[in-house]
Amino acid sequence: MIKTKTIIAESQLVARLQAQDTSALSYLYDSYSPALYGVVFRIVKKEEVAQELLHDVFMKVWTNIGQYTASRGRLFTWMFKLARNLSIDKLRSKEMQQELKTEAVDDHIQYVECKNYDLQQTDIIGIDKLLSTLQPEQSLIVNLLYLNGYTHAQVAKEFHIPLGTVKTRHRLALIQLRQLLVKEV
Repeated sequence: MIKTKTIIAESQLVARLQAQDTSALSYLYDSYSPALYGVVFRIVKKEEVAQELLHDVFMKVWTNIGQYTASRGRLFTWMFKLARNLSIDKLRSKEMQQELKTEAVDDHIQYVECKNYDLQQTDIIGIDKLLSTLQPEQSLIVNLLYLNGYTHAQVAKEFHIPLGTVKTRHRLALIQLRQLLVKEV
């Protein structure tokens, strides 16, 4: 048996929603939820958050349908704006910002763990010996840049020296290390 979908005119649908007809809300959900979910998901980029927000959109439509006026635009346009605004509000919320920060930290943990593992292995491959042959300020800069993950700007700020000086010391250190490595090979 083939099911056919009943089509309800937008004006009738709005009138039924304003009369708090739950079957009209079901019809509205069935008709518009896929499109609105797409809008929400494109903004928040998280399936569970998008599903929660979609539910919130329809709750807001249900409670605020009295504010909708057909002369200002179509029902879908109004719902689209509600969905977009709720999604943007969620993205800006402290809860979502904290969640994004937590995820960023979680993603970074594996990188740091790998990096720390590599730090423990520097003695084995002789990097400490090579770095000890450099001038102390060059050794420190190479250590901070490569083994501690600093940027040139961070090193300059940390030690109150010009950025150009950091880059020059870095370049000179690399030249010396290259020469030492060529001698050892």
